[in-house]
Amino acid sequence: MLEIENVSKDMGEFVLKDASLTVNDGEYLVIIGPTGAGKTILLETLAGIYPPDSGRVVLNGRDITNALPRERNICMVYQDYMLFPHLTVAENIGFGLRNRKMDPAEIERKVNDAARFLCIDHLLHRHPETLSGGEQQRAAIARAVVMEPALLLLDEPLSALDGQTREKLRKELRRLHDLYRITVIHVTHNFEEVFSLADRVVVIRGGEIVQVGEPHEVFRKPNCEFVANFVGVENLFRGPCTQKGALCEIDAGGVKIVSATCSENGTATATVRPEDILVSRAPLDSSAQNSLKGRIETIADNGTVVRITVDAGIPFVVVLTRRGVVDLGLAEGDEVWITFKASSVHVF
Repeated sequence: MLEIENVSKDMGEFVLKDASLTVNDGEYLVIIGPTGAGKTILLETLAGIYPPDSGRVVLNGRDITNALPRERNICMVYQDYMLFPHLTVAENIGFGLRNRKMDPAEIERKVNDAARFLCIDHLLHRHPETLSGGEQQRAAIARAVVMEPALLLLDEPLSALDGQTREKLRKELRRLHDLYRITVIHVTHNFEEVFSLADRVVVIRGGEIVQVGEPHEVFRKPNCEFVANFVGVENLFRGPCTQKGALCEIDAGGVKIVSATCSENGTATATVRPEDILVSRAPLDSSAQNSLKGRIETIADNGTVVRITVDAGIPFVVVLTRRGVVDLGLAEGDEVWITFKASSVHVF
């Protein structure tokens, strides 16, 4: 178990502010946040590259706050691979094991096993400059895994790869974690990596941890406007909130939005994810508490989905498939109905 206790670090442009977090054994934790939020400095502080200004880091019951990097049993993989150009792939993967003075036969076995698992065993004789980006990153990951670290830190390991290679390596990371049960902290800007890899996700802003939870919780139930905007909720409406039996009603500029997740009166912000809103030509025969008539303002085809803005007294962003738009024959200026459940409205 990793325990981060009130860790702060000020490096001028990048800071950590009183960060506290517990990471369970074998957990795959993903950290997200805007550029400059403090994600990498958190990893590098855990790795021992920088000592914290205050706070403690405890790994498996041992205080490692002031331990040297080589004494921590923590490995880190960066997005730019950082392989030694003068060494072969095999020598790169076995580098740390040789520093541990491990038996050469055992080094060879571990290197071959890791390379085979990551599908680069046919490249062991090659040098890094002859490899593709995906192959280099596999070698970097293999170099970390053979060390059997107590904690593996991944700093945007897939961001420099093309889409197809990124998807393949993402699946291999999932398979690697399932097999070895290494505790992993993975920094990314890619939400697909969050949902395909994370047991839990952490959102950081300005050096502060602002929300921690399972991916569906953070993405569907953000705890503040920043998180809602960052994870793409988009539909945020603030106004007075009134209890209505088991439900509550938010008055968003004269438009009433019914929610099942609010329990207190007062001013609140209601959020609805674009994919939770249905669009129809006529009112739907549905038990959904929210049904509003509006007019389509814009239709934007983003390739995989189509984003529609509907003015229903307040603007709602809706996401449909291209087939859905074609089937409904939607065009800008058309009158439509939007429908969404009270349970789809999260309030904070």
